[in-house]
Amino acid sequence: MEKRNKIIYWIATGLLTALMLMSASMYFLNYEMVSATFLKLGFPTFVIYPLAVAKLLGLVAILSKKSQLLKEWAYAGFFFDFVLAFFAHIIAQDGEFAPALVAIILLVVSRIYDNKVFR
Repeated sequence: MEKRNKIIYWIATGLLTALMLMSASMYFLNYEMVSATFLKLGFPTFVIYPLAVAKLLGLVAILSKKSQLLKEWAYAGFFFDFVLAFFAHIIAQDGEFAPALVAIILLVVSRIYDNKVFR
């Protein structure tokens, strides 16, 4: 049971990490495209770089396990970011909500199994 929980945790957390690294790298390396998407969704573009940095710091908080408080804040921050992205895409009717939905699922699974594996 313990081994299964660790496998589920690391798969979900690994996929979530890959998704966040791809997202943050897009924010830094393809600013023009991301900026156009943010404007289409009604978000200000000045949050792109801070959001990319926050995503990277959130990953560090979750993966390092140095501070339980920071880890919980990172999970919460990601949750709000993903829910906001999901509904922004739904409202914009651009059909791009699937990555946010996948991110929510991965985040919830990672959080549940983090609690089971590392309590």
